Amino acid sequence: MLTGTEAHAVADRLADGDTVTVAMTWVAGQRRTRVRALLDAVGDRQQAVIVLRAIAGARAAHTSVEPLWTLPGALAGSGRLTSQVTHLVDGARQSVVCSTFNFQRSSGLWTALRRAAQRPGVAVRVYLDTRAADQRPATWSPTTAQVADHVKPGTVLRTKVFDGGYVRNHAKFLIIDHRFVLVTSANFSRSAEHENVEFGLYVDNSNLAEAVERQLHEIEDLVYEPIGDE
Repeated sequence: MLTGTEAHAVADRLADGDTVTVAMTWVAGQRRTRVRALLDAVGDRQQAVIVLRAIAGARAAHTSVEPLWTLPGALAGSGRLTSQVTHLVDGARQSVVCSTFNFQRSSGLWTALRRAAQRPGVAVRVYLDTRAADQRPATWSPTTAQVADHVKPGTVLRTKVFDGGYVRNHAKFLIIDHRFVLVTSANFSRSAEHENVEFGLYVDNSNLAEAVERQLHEIEDLVYEPIGDE
């Protein structure tokens, strides 16, 4: 019903004195009504915080770390391959959160993210660099608006000006089901997934995944803007 990140965030908000409505903004939309009803049934705020913290603790998991490689030909001798990431996205059952600087239609993730976004119960969230996508549009490189249209009903956010300066979105990662974290040097393109020398890490740890998602949520309104119909 709740991920560790959601339970932790809602507990913090309630403990700080926020309203249940405000606390519910941390819960994915499709589950918000059900969670709200359960909290209302508990009644006592302090008891709800205790239960939520217990849920967050129960979500704690072991950690495993593997190298993630792109190498020309069949040179990779160990670890996972960047090209295999699409299979992980295809296996997502709850959520896919991803970030990249450069997104190209040649990437296997171009179609994998669309499939995920159209699967019932899977929330897709994509963070993009505005200038990289929109400054010089090309047939092989979609604009931020085109990415948003492609992964509907998923959410796409693009960088905006913060404190008088342009913010560049250079982080390249995926988080799957609030558990699996893939951090990589590779942009979302075929060459980065099959031909370049690229390196990253594949980490199975829900605490790390949820910490990254929480940090993004906290800065989202400051450095990103959601893309509506354009």
